[in-house]
Amino acid sequence: MADPILRLERLSKHFGALRVTNELSLDVERGEVHAIIGPNGAGKTTLISQISGALAPDHGSIVFDGRDVTGLSMAQRARAGLARSFQITTILPNFTVLDNVALAVQARQGHSFRFVRAVNRDRSLTDAAAAHLETVGLLERAGTRAGSLSHGEKRSLELAIALATRPKLLLLDEPMAGTGREETERLVAVLKRLASDYTMILVEHDMDAVFALADRISVLVYGEVIATGAPEAIRENQKVRQAYLGEEA
Repeated sequence: MADPILRLERLSKHFGALRVTNELSLDVERGEVHAIIGPNGAGKTTLISQISGALAPDHGSIVFDGRDVTGLSMAQRARAGLARSFQITTILPNFTVLDNVALAVQARQGHSFRFVRAVNRDRSLTDAAAAHLETVGLLERAGTRAGSLSHGEKRSLELAIALATRPKLLLLDEPMAGTGREETERLVAVLKRLASDYTMILVEHDMDAVFALADRISVLVYGEVIATGAPEAIRENQKVRQAYLGEEA
């Protein structure tokens, strides 16, 4: 079996006396959609923050694509191919939808932002940006000011921005949060299309979306993984149902 794209070894994170991540070990295989679910306070966002580099673990290691990245910054991890989306809105509301993505393409190519005003005149940037917008279903909105998009459209724009960084692993932190049913269904359809090309970690409370997308699911409770498996195995796991899924019924 090929090495996992992400390996977490005995991660621990404390905030004072509170242990939010507790000796957690987890592998994410290349090409899979790996969902992380759990009740509020389970430590999901803290875990994602450690993977992305926003938080440093107190103990343990993070190996990404064969490289120990535990000591690397968020920017260094992003350049290595680890992209996080959806926790915080990252769009520039006064720029067009196309320019938002073109700037991400520009950053990935290592160019300076001194040339922001000329981005929309650089075909190498705008053509790449348009392709990402088409992937997420926003090409028709390319000329729209990003701040005027609906909430669901902004989520899709954030995804296009993440794709522009050419990620090897997408960290999707509650992409369905705040979206209506129609927008959720559209986002699920987009992520299903992307799943054939990208490895994803999905943190999400919408169980319909999780079971529609995930190849494997890990259940986090009090900073520990209590179960990992295929969706149906997790659905039928009595320990999981008592800890989490049963609370949703």
